[in-house]
Amino acid sequence: MMEWPVVADRGTADELAKALRESIMRLNRRVRQARPVGDLTFSQLSALTSLQLAGALTPRELADVERVQPPTMTKIVGKLEERGLVARTPHPTDGRQVILSATEQGRAVHAQFEQARNEWLATQLADLTPGERETLAQASEILQKISRA
Repeated sequence: MMEWPVVADRGTADELAKALRESIMRLNRRVRQARPVGDLTFSQLSALTSLQLAGALTPRELADVERVQPPTMTKIVGKLEERGLVARTPHPTDGRQVILSATEQGRAVHAQFEQARNEWLATQLADLTPGERETLAQASEILQKISRA
């Protein structure tokens, strides 16, 4: 295995990668838990988020984005449809296909979840020092840069 140079007196790049990955995973898990009371599952919310971001997708595209099998996505979409959060429309060029999109109610539910998550994180950030918040602002820019690579 290749040896990495020491990074800012915090260990090797390998050790930093592990610590950063674990911290990001814990934070992501905690942010995901900060949600309004409701019975949407994480899978349903994730699918709704993907539709919100993409605008519209076929069921197969949504399954691919969510990295689940089509039968699993069929169940997830069915539950979202029952709640009026997702609508199906005919595909414009392929009569065998449908297009899925978030309904107005689905977009509103998604916004509620996003607001709850942002409020939780803002509360946690408020407890930090100005210097710590500045460090996180810089880290956010670096993480964005890494995620585009």
